Amino acid sequence: MPSTMETIYMILIAGEFTIGVWGNGFIVLVNCTGWFKRRDISLIDIILVTLAISRICLLCVITLDGFVMLLSPDIYAHGELMNILDVLWTFSNHSSVWFTSCLSIFYLLKIANISHPFFLWLKLEINRVILGILLVSFLLSLIISVALKEDSWFNFKVNHEENITWEFKVSKISNAFKQIILNLGAIVPFSLCLISFFLLLFSLFKHIKQMKFHATGSRDPSTEAHMRAIKAVIIFLLLFLMYYAVFLVITSSYLIPQRKLVVMFGGIITVIFPSSHSFILIRGNSKLRESFLKVLRSAKCFHKRRNSFVP
Repeated sequence: MPSTMETIYMILIAGEFTIGVWGNGFIVLVNCTGWFKRRDISLIDIILVTLAISRICLLCVITLDGFVMLLSPDIYAHGELMNILDVLWTFSNHSSVWFTSCLSIFYLLKIANISHPFFLWLKLEINRVILGILLVSFLLSLIISVALKEDSWFNFKVNHEENITWEFKVSKISNAFKQIILNLGAIVPFSLCLISFFLLLFSLFKHIKQMKFHATGSRDPSTEAHMRAIKAVIIFLLLFLMYYAVFLVITSSYLIPQRKLVVMFGGIITVIFPSSHSFILIRGNSKLRESFLKVLRSAKCFHKRRNSFVP
């Protein structure tokens, strides 16, 4: 029978999972419906759909891991389930981060004004560049996750003689090495997002300087576009740092006495990243924002009509 703390944990993570799947599913549904109606696929729609699908997979893996940890901890004794969850988490997590970096690069190439020849070439070939990055991102995530399937990465043993139920012993050297590799894989896409952020800032300051020089004001459409893109990248970077900071605490939690409590708290925090970022993307995209407002208005009208029939 789950304790009070475990029950609260399951309720919270189930609620976050529902919100996250709803938000990311909304992005997929709106864009796919638009594709069927217009018979046309835009580049930003492809990025958002692939990102939303990877986030849904990531939410499923994190939530499943959390429920298995509490309801059936003995399943981990075989090691195979944890290995499978590691592979699925690695693939969905790395693809999610890489696809987000693609979104940051898309903002940069669409909005920034930089006169360097290489940057100008990237702007001209934006479709090929972004689609190429998406394909490479998918393949890299797949290769890294498949590589984790090797038995040499994971040495999982449970000491049955000491009657260990939830706690387990892990080969610290192999586990630490695996976690280092898992986290190092996210440095490249994170660095690309960081570079995009600084280049957008550079482009914004350059643009504002030109506007002041020509005495035309600084709140023109280009400035607004820069600001929206910079805000979107900043929010992602902050959520990403919080997500990975908590993840590092969880992976090293075998050194902490209250390991189970730490993992439960960390699980609740990590789900915030893939759940909340979907609504930030909806708010920043005019098509998604309008569709979301239509859904809210329809829900409000339905609620009013339903209340009008209640005696």
